[in-house]
Amino acid sequence: MIIMIYACDENNAIGKDGDLPWRQSTDLQHFKSITSGGTIVMGRKTWESLPGKLPNRRHVVLTRGIRTDVETATFDEIMEMAKSQDLFVIGGGEIYELFLPHAEIIHRTIIHCIVEQPDTFAPEIDDSIFATMENNFVEKSPRDQYDMTFQKLSK
Repeated sequence: MIIMIYACDENNAIGKDGDLPWRQSTDLQHFKSITSGGTIVMGRKTWESLPGKLPNRRHVVLTRGIRTDVETATFDEIMEMAKSQDLFVIGGGEIYELFLPHAEIIHRTIIHCIVEQPDTFAPEIDDSIFATMENNFVEKSPRDQYDMTFQKLSK
């Protein structure tokens, strides 16, 4: 199954200058709790933005190029994998667009802010296709910049 997971601002922005435009420790812990032990799928730019491999996860990069530092796969290979296991699509923007029609579940964190001059956005989610199953507001902790809302959407 294809599961998308991302954080966005109130205007659907997810990135600026190749990075997350906020520091949200609580959301990173939420991301870890959902993806730990699973397979995460990402594009090349997202892979290159990571500090390294995230612990306790299989990493698969969707790319046309050859890499020796991480497992790679084509779109068709990833879709074949999704028939027998849950795959967490973690970005970036173009990768979310590509996998949205195939996603069954979306874990979305809305960061309650507006990013100035963002350059990457999550796709628009059609409310007639995805229903909100969970919607939990979380006040910022001392290690967060902003309040946030954790949402789980399902087809």
